[in-house]
Amino acid sequence: MLEIRFQLIYGENMIAKTYSIIPFGYSGAIIEIEGSEVRGLPNFNIVGMASKTVCEARERVKSAIRSSGFIFPDQKLTINLAPADLEKNSTGLDLSIAVNILVLSSQILPMDVEKTALVGELSLDGELRPVRGIVSIAETAKKAGFKRLVLPTKNYPQATLASGIELIPVSTLMELFLFLKHQQKIPSVNFVVKNTGTGVEAKEPNFVQGQDLAKRALQIAVAGRHNIILSGPPGTGKTALARSSVDLLPPLTKAEQISVTKIYSLTGLNTDIILERPFRSPHHTCTAVSLIGGGAKAQPGEISLAHLGVLFLDELLEYPRALLESLRQPLEDHQISISRAGRKVTYPANFMLIATLNPCPCGYLGDPAHPCSCSESQICNYRKKLSGPLLDRIDLFTEVGRIDPSEIITREAQGKESAAIGIARQNISDAISAQHQRFKTPGIYNASLSPSQIAKFVQIQPKAKAMLDSAARSLNLSARSYLKVVRVAQTIADLDGSTEVKSPHISEALAFRQKF
Repeated sequence: MLEIRFQLIYGENMIAKTYSIIPFGYSGAIIEIEGSEVRGLPNFNIVGMASKTVCEARERVKSAIRSSGFIFPDQKLTINLAPADLEKNSTGLDLSIAVNILVLSSQILPMDVEKTALVGELSLDGELRPVRGIVSIAETAKKAGFKRLVLPTKNYPQATLASGIELIPVSTLMELFLFLKHQQKIPSVNFVVKNTGTGVEAKEPNFVQGQDLAKRALQIAVAGRHNIILSGPPGTGKTALARSSVDLLPPLTKAEQISVTKIYSLTGLNTDIILERPFRSPHHTCTAVSLIGGGAKAQPGEISLAHLGVLFLDELLEYPRALLESLRQPLEDHQISISRAGRKVTYPANFMLIATLNPCPCGYLGDPAHPCSCSESQICNYRKKLSGPLLDRIDLFTEVGRIDPSEIITREAQGKESAAIGIARQNISDAISAQHQRFKTPGIYNASLSPSQIAKFVQIQPKAKAMLDSAARSLNLSARSYLKVVRVAQTIADLDGSTEVKSPHISEALAFRQKF
C-alpha cells in the first residue's frame, strides 16, 4: 500500500543513458551520462565528481534547450557522470547532457543515439563550440566501439585524422535533432588544410653569412636529430642559425601530423591540422610546469609541444639550474611522466634540443674584438649551471665566432647562401632516406639508437674503431659520450653517402664533442 502511494505521488523513476568522452592525459576517458527524472519540485543537479566548469553546464544546457525550441522538463532532474571517482573537467559534456535530457523527456528516442558518442560545448542559444582534445576523443571513441561521434563543426578538420569512425559535425542542437530524426542531412564540411605553424614562423631559412663550421654542425644535428649547443659572443648569429633549423627538417608524415596535432588539440592552442614541425622557444623566466608540464590539470609543457620538432633555449645559462636538470629524463626517454593525485599521465617529448650560450657572463671570453671583463670565479660559477650529466646528453658542441663586417651584406654572399641552403636541404633529405632504409621503421633516427641497435646497424671500420677507442681513453669519455660519438659519426657517414663509418667520420664527430 505504501509502495502504491509512493508511485502515485512521485511517479516512476525514469533513467536515460548517453555517452561522451573527455580528454585524459594523452588519450581519452569514456563518460557515461545517466539521467534520472522524477516528479517533484523542479530541480536540476549534476553529480559524479563534476568540476565547477561542468556544474555550470546546468545553466548552459537549460538555456540551450529552451532557445532551440525544445521543452525543458518541469521535474526533478539528476545527471550522474560515471565513473564517479574520475574528476570531470571538460565543457565537452554539455551536448551529451542536453541530449540525455531530451531522451528523458521523450523528445529524442534512445535508439536515435545508440552507439553514439556526443561531445561539444553549448552556448546559451544552442550553438556548439569547439572543445579541446578532439583527436584523442575520436581515437578513444573508435577503440571503444562507438559507430558515430557527434562533434562541433569547428572540430571536424582535426577529427578527420582519426579514421575508422563516422564523424557527425553539427553547428547547433537543433541541427543534431533534425539529423537524428532523419529530417535533414548534415551538410558536407569543406575545409582547407592550412600550413599551420606551432611556434616561431620562418618562411624561408636565413642562414647568417659565413659560419661554415656552425652550419656543418647544424646540418649534422638536423640530419640525425642530435642535440646541439652553439657557443659564442653576442651578435655572431647563433639565434639566426637555430631559428633556421626547423626549415631544414622534412615535412611531417601522416602519423607525425596526428601525434603533433593531438598534443596541440589537448592544450586548445590550435583547431587546425598541424603540418609544420614545432619550434618552441620558451623564455628563461618560464616555470618548471610550463616547460615540463603539469599543473592541476596535468597539461603538456613546452617539451611536449616541441614533440617531433625543435626546442630552442636561447642563452641556456640564464635558465635556473633546477629547470635545466628537469630536462635530463625527457632528453633520454623522449617522454615525460606527470603524476598528480589520482592520476598519472605520460606525454611524448621527442624533440631536438638546440641551445645557445655565451662563453662567460659578459659574453666576450675568447673574442679578439672585445676583452673579457669576467673574473675566473665568475666564469666558474657561470659554467656550473650546466651539470656533467646534462652536458653528457648533448651530442654536438660548436663555437660561433665573429665574421668580417664586409661580408655581412653582399649580393654575392647572398647568392652563395641561397645555393648552400638548397644543397644542405638535399643532403639532409638523402641522409634521412638512408636512415629510413637502414632501420626499416619511420621515426627512428641515429640520435635515438639504443646500444643493441648500434651493434646491429652501425658498421664501423676496424681502423675507425681503434681510433675511437684510443680517443675514449685519452679524453676519458663516459659510456654515454662514447655512444653519442658513434651516433654522430653514423650521421656524418650518411651525409657523405657512405655505408660504413670511417676514420674521418669518427674524427669529425670527436671534434664536435664538449669544449665548454
